[in-house]
Amino acid sequence: MQQNAIVVSAPGGADVLKVTRTQAPTPGPGEILVKVSAIGVNFIETYQRSGVYPVDYPFIPGSEISGTVAALGEGVQGLSIGEAVATSRAVAGYAEYAVVKSEHVGKVPQGMDLQLAAALPLQGMTAHYLVHSSYLVRQGDVILSYAGAGGVGLLLTQMLKLKGATVITTASTQEKKDLAKAAGADHVVDYDQVADTVAEVTDGRGVHAVYDGIGKDTFETSLAALRTRGTLVLFGGASGQVPPFDLQRLNTGGSLKVTRPSLNHFIEDPHEHAWRFGDVFGWAASGTLDVRIGASFDLAEAGAAHAALESRATTGKVILLP
Repeated sequence: MQQNAIVVSAPGGADVLKVTRTQAPTPGPGEILVKVSAIGVNFIETYQRSGVYPVDYPFIPGSEISGTVAALGEGVQGLSIGEAVATSRAVAGYAEYAVVKSEHVGKVPQGMDLQLAAALPLQGMTAHYLVHSSYLVRQGDVILSYAGAGGVGLLLTQMLKLKGATVITTASTQEKKDLAKAAGADHVVDYDQVADTVAEVTDGRGVHAVYDGIGKDTFETSLAALRTRGTLVLFGGASGQVPPFDLQRLNTGGSLKVTRPSLNHFIEDPHEHAWRFGDVFGWAASGTLDVRIGASFDLAEAGAAHAALESRATTGKVILLP
């Protein structure tokens, strides 16, 4: 069976994302074939496309999809043809069909739009592990995050408010500030106002934790914002990777902690995956969690989707439609 897929033949800019006719994959033992309804676009794919993260070329990006089960591999149980599923761990997801291990999918709640479902697995479960595991947020904590109108940022703020935290976040335009405020952020400021805002809100003590997905450009600000025994959770590098630094600075800064987590390490256990997936999709289905799709592109326009994401012009989630 032939399909359309986005194939990257060599690392480069967004223009290397080319729609190509390829052979649709076949599920092996323990795998399912998903007829893709929508695809989540994420920064990791821009790193893979550009060569920042090494991959084997030719390469079909994409791990976050929603769709319906089209075929079952040998030994798969608990899933049926036609069921709606979503995952953050598909293989070659920028396509009309994709293969994924059956244990890596979750069932989409009945009635949920599949475009909405594609906006949730990666960024929703990322926000979930940040708040519940990388640093366990408690009632009354003061938390600093960045990019409050981004896909993770909007979900993270809402989950922080569910835990009873005070949220300081950043946004670069008034439109983005309004979106971050609507998500529940208590203080939404420009990036150059972070230090003064943290000092004012915490009476100079600093925040309990920082969730930093920006990396190189914000790392020093993040460290300086922490109170004694505060935690910096560095979960991305949108501005570049943080250079090596002297661990003794954690001591002199007040017995600080720094962690560099990745989603897959927090969903490897099937029970842990089910917990996070169930919470995120349950909250979205009930309306507790508001999910914003900021832009959608046809699959053939994957290059434009990457360019929009990298320009920071988007808010919420960017998706592709095959």
